[in-house]
Amino acid sequence: MTAAKSKNARTPAKPGGDSKADGKRETPAPQSAAAPSPFTPIADYAFLSNCHTGALLAPDGAVDWLCVPRFDSPSVFGSLLDRGAGAFRLGPFGINVPMARIYEPGTNVLSTTWNTPGGWLVVRDALTMGPSHGEDEITPHTRAPADTDGDHMLVRLVLCLGGQVELELVCEPVFDYGRTPAEWALVDGQRQAADASGAGLTIRLRTDMALGIEGEIVRARHTLKQGEQAYCALSWSEGLAAPEDVDDANRRLAATATYWRDWISGARAVDHRWRQPIQR
Repeated sequence: MTAAKSKNARTPAKPGGDSKADGKRETPAPQSAAAPSPFTPIADYAFLSNCHTGALLAPDGAVDWLCVPRFDSPSVFGSLLDRGAGAFRLGPFGINVPMARIYEPGTNVLSTTWNTPGGWLVVRDALTMGPSHGEDEITPHTRAPADTDGDHMLVRLVLCLGGQVELELVCEPVFDYGRTPAEWALVDGQRQAADASGAGLTIRLRTDMALGIEGEIVRARHTLKQGEQAYCALSWSEGLAAPEDVDDANRRLAATATYWRDWISGARAVDHRWRQPIQR
């Protein structure tokens, strides 16, 4: 575990560990079955997908599981299983419990609302969908291509609803199921794009915030005021394409919402009290 990781607020304290007066270390007591797990309960994760892979998002705004480019690829974020296996958090600094989380109706777009001492923030997350552009070289199909397909990127869009909020981005991929730490490099010397490489894979983080590389971790901190937006995107698409600005990020999220609403409109309407989970 790196020093930076041990400082992460999401890292649980180890049981026992205090030394006795004679200098011998106490044997840690076994964890009670009644005690809460230090890991996020699986039922509390939100699930995103682009029909090629899936991401699991914890309530604190961290992507704790993501395999790219396919469901059966090795993970790049694996904190679901091991705190040292990588995570990607976007949310208010110092606040880990959101006010509310919902899937935007009829979509696979997640909306998380945060209330902080300074103001209100909403974060929208999606593995985005967009128009097909010829053959998919990232995850080739065994069926005829559709008009819309996965963009091969995770887009995260932030809007300050009121007051002002300090936004934090922490991205720490660890490739191959937590075995290979990332090697980061800024793209063309820019402070708003960086590539992470490891285990034969390269992914790109692009944002409109200034990035700082701290060993195996990339961080950004930015204060948003009412009405202001920010975005970040993690891309493994062809050419590592990613939104160039916040308007492009908004367009990609809008196209993704439209895709899922069109998809679900093709199903028979379920007029039932369990309609939401059935559609989900």
